[in-house]
Amino acid sequence: MAISSTREVPVTGAIPTHVAIVMDGNGRWAHARLLPRTAGHAKGVQSVRRAVETCGAAGVKYLTLFAFSSENWRRPADEVSLLMRLFVQALEREVARLQDQGVRLHVVGDLSAFEPKLQDLIAQAEQKTQHNDQLHLTIAANYGGRWDILQATRALLAARPELVTNPNELDETCLAPYLSMAWAPEPDLFIRTGGEQRMSNFLIWQMAYTELYFTECYWPDFGETELLEAFEWYRTRERRFGRTSAQVHSLATS
Repeated sequence: MAISSTREVPVTGAIPTHVAIVMDGNGRWAHARLLPRTAGHAKGVQSVRRAVETCGAAGVKYLTLFAFSSENWRRPADEVSLLMRLFVQALEREVARLQDQGVRLHVVGDLSAFEPKLQDLIAQAEQKTQHNDQLHLTIAANYGGRWDILQATRALLAARPELVTNPNELDETCLAPYLSMAWAPEPDLFIRTGGEQRMSNFLIWQMAYTELYFTECYWPDFGETELLEAFEWYRTRERRFGRTSAQVHSLATS
């Protein structure tokens, strides 16, 4: 199980171990080009491929992409339908490429809302790539940070009902194994494209000490250069985890 940054100080380096991205701006990218919003989502799939390749080459171990939030069901029906079709197509076309690159695919979220074909494709893709370890690619689909905490709490109480009458025994170490990404370290770097500056219910438990990077660049235009610029910004950050600058510098020079 991954170390909690609120309980222990994790090891960090010049390159983030875990990058989490909200891929925003697809619709606005399309609108600026007088194209339907769906064209932006289709173009954004290419940026996913570039992000996977760039992270793998840079030495990033975990890449988590927010593909579809639990709130995105509120979007127009035709757009939601297109997003589902793109997800199916990506699973059908990209798994062989992921396998060749040594990428292991994980999909997290409430998958019960998806049609059976999509659920089957997800299970098959995860099974086919389960032995890969070059890069762990996680797609958050029908995911919400609050949902994650609630489902983890329910699972914990189902496994340990005695906690209902002994709440003082409940701490982070009890809940952490039931979170949807318990197997991964907390994100070091969060990137949001498209100019908005909010987390939008993404990994809200896991990103307590994550560095937050916002860019005006729309996701379809976000390529290797833009991702490496985010990594360069990350290298300028002093990750204190509650310590003073003097303590951090002392450890760095010792």
